[in-house]
Amino acid sequence: MALNRTTAIPLSLILLFLRSPLATSFPLTITNDAPSAYEILQGYNFPVGILPKGVVKYDLDESTGRFHAYLNGTCIFSLEGSYQLKYKSTISGIISNNKLTDLSGISVKVFFLWLNIVEVTRDDDELGFSVGIASASFPIDNFYECPQCGCGLDCVNGKVSKLRVKSSFASI
Repeated sequence: MALNRTTAIPLSLILLFLRSPLATSFPLTITNDAPSAYEILQGYNFPVGILPKGVVKYDLDESTGRFHAYLNGTCIFSLEGSYQLKYKSTISGIISNNKLTDLSGISVKVFFLWLNIVEVTRDDDELGFSVGIASASFPIDNFYECPQCGCGLDCVNGKVSKLRVKSSFASI
């Protein structure tokens, strides 16, 4: 079943219903109070801050985990530690509990190169980001707040926010 921003039922209720014996007896009614993309992330054990503010629409095929999230345009911001992130207007991938795979539309600038982030995994209180040939882990509390396009996490003062790094990009 595919969900999009115009459909609604809290994810927890959908999952509870789909696991119940009633799931085969009654049709699922969808209303206009869909969970946000950020609530969907939380339902899969991810913090909201791995997406920037401003997701205007999303769709999710719950049978495969394939998703698309849509922003109004390309979103670029910097975080202290010399990381610059770029989100294209469409982000896609496959989501499952504690894992985002087959990602497209998100890249990080390392030195002078833009590298595509292809996977994000959660391991306890850390998030691991992979660009295929290298990966980095960060404390999850860096991602409790959504960054904003242009200024990251500190838009009031126009300063670049601090990102605590557990380990720098290293070869896999």
